[in-house]
Order: sequence, then structure tokens, then C-alpha cells
Amino acid sequence: MTTSTLKLKRIAVYCGSNFGISPVYAEGARALGTALAELGIALVYGGTHKGLMGVTADAVLAAGGEVHGVISQRLFDRGHLHPGLSRHEITPDMRSRKARMAELADGFIALPGGLGTLEELFEVATLTQLGDHVKPSGVLNINGFYNPMRAMLENMAREEFMRIEHVDMIQLDADPKRLIARMDTWEMPTVEKWFPAKPAT
Repeated sequence: MTTSTLKLKRIAVYCGSNFGISPVYAEGARALGTALAELGIALVYGGTHKGLMGVTADAVLAAGGEVHGVISQRLFDRGHLHPGLSRHEITPDMRSRKARMAELADGFIALPGGLGTLEELFEVATLTQLGDHVKPSGVLNINGFYNPMRAMLENMAREEFMRIEHVDMIQLDADPKRLIARMDTWEMPTVEKWFPAKPAT
């Protein structure tokens, strides 16, 4: 995998504005940021200096990479903008912030986080499932953080609420460069979203 052959030029990273209970989360965020810079991939993220978001941005910048922050007006007014970004833009609200990040990015990676992180990840994966865009999603599975999510998605497939191929759209890996390589070669599944109706009993 070399920078010249990568299809992914900009990756949006979703992650916690907190650090989490263990230092391994910040270590993983730092490793992802460094990997993005080394591969020549620009980081698109929420623009703040808080938590794992700030750690990731700092790592990209320290390694000579490019960081594009997209922050909402409310968070900007609170002084949450990272001061060292390559560029930033301010959106009216969180919905437009998410839409702009999705527009800018060629793919999406989630680090550990809370409700906002999951909501952002599931939204872009759903848009891929529906064919509104064709962009890969992945999670950096630091310390097995996303194992319960994977189990939940597999249960949805067993219960025929989604196809296993759509479960596999969200790729899990604990190694940043391996995850990026898998996302770069990802291809859209060509399965029907809907299951046949079950006969009435």
C-alpha cells in the first residue's frame, strides 16, 4: 500500500470528545492520526481540540499531515475549535456539520466514542447500504471496544433485519494501516436489502 495507489484521499474520523477510561484509546487515536499522515490521507473531523478528536488531529499535524475541521457554530462560539488546523469551516448546526463531513470524505473511520460517534457511523453506513453514496466505513477496534457492536449487527442479520453483507460493510480492525488498506480495496455489496415476506401462519 503506497500513497500513490490509494483511492482514499480524505477520511472522516468520528470519535469521542472524551478520552475514555484507558490510555489505550488515546494511543490508538494517535496511531491512526500518524498512519493517515504517513499515507498522505487528509483527516476530516469535527474540528475540536477535545478528547480523542484532539488527539487524532494533533497526531496528523505532528506527522506533517493535513487536517480539515468542520465545526458547528455553537461549538465554535464555546471556544472548542482546534487552533492549529490546516483549514476549518463553520456550519450552522450539527446536521449540516455531518452532511459536510460526509461530502468531503472518501471513507469513514470510527474510533471509540459515545452516542454521537455511533450515530455518525451508522448514518454513513446506512447511506452506503441505500446507495446514496458508495464509500467504505470501518472502526478501529481498540481494546475490542466495538466487539459488542459487531455482535449486535450479526444478531440483526440472524433475525433477518439486515444482510450479513451489509454487516460486513463496517470493517473492524485494531491496526490502523491494515484497516485503511481493507477500506481502500472495499467493494460495494450487490445484494438485495429486503428479505422475502414470510407466509402468514
